[in-house]
Amino acid sequence: MEDTLFKILDYGVYGTAVLVILIGLYGALVKRSLLKIVIGLSIIDSGINLLLVAIGYLKGGTAPIFSPGYLDNPKIMVDPIPQALVLTAIVIGFGVTAVALALVIRLYRHHGTLHIDEIRNLKW
Repeated sequence: MEDTLFKILDYGVYGTAVLVILIGLYGALVKRSLLKIVIGLSIIDSGINLLLVAIGYLKGGTAPIFSPGYLDNPKIMVDPIPQALVLTAIVIGFGVTAVALALVIRLYRHHGTLHIDEIRNLKW
C-alpha cells in the first residue's frame, strides 16, 4: 500500500512538472507581449528544474556524505548531480531572465510598446 502511494506521488510530481512546462510553453508561444513571453520562458525553466529534482529523488535515500553507517551500502545515497545541475540552472536562469527583461525594457523605450505585432523595425 505504501509503495503504491509513493508511486502515485512520484507520477504526480512528474505530471506537475510537465504541466508547468506546458503552461510556460503556452505563454511563450501564444502570447504576443514580450513581457509575457519572458515570464513564460521563466516558467518553463522552473518546470524543468522541478522535473530534474523529481528524477534525482530516491525514496529512503540519504545525503551523499560517506558516514560510518552508509559505507557498506552506497546505493541508498541520493545522486548529487541533479541537485548540482538544478542549482546551476537556477543561477543561469536568473541571469538569462534579467538580460531578457533588460532587452524588453530597451525595446519598450525605443518603440513605446511591448506587443510584437506593433514593433515593425526588427530585422530577422
